[in-house]
Amino acid sequence: MARGFESKQVESQQQDREARGANEQAEVADPVAAATRRTLELSRARALHDLQNARNPAHRAMLEQAIAALTAQLETP
Repeated sequence: MARGFESKQVESQQQDREARGANEQAEVADPVAAATRRTLELSRARALHDLQNARNPAHRAMLEQAIAALTAQLETP
């Protein structure tokens, strides 16, 4: 039983490494685009968090607009 689990774990680690390698290659190909995308992702995550805590309707509307704009930027290649 333990051997089966270990082999599955090793297989999972190999798949993770391959996926991570593909992501790293894409980032190395265009580090500026990767950094920009990461910044947009972090900004969107922050805005979503702020939206959960916002009480003022005007502030909520502003955050919703910002999230929509960030999402649009992330969807364009």
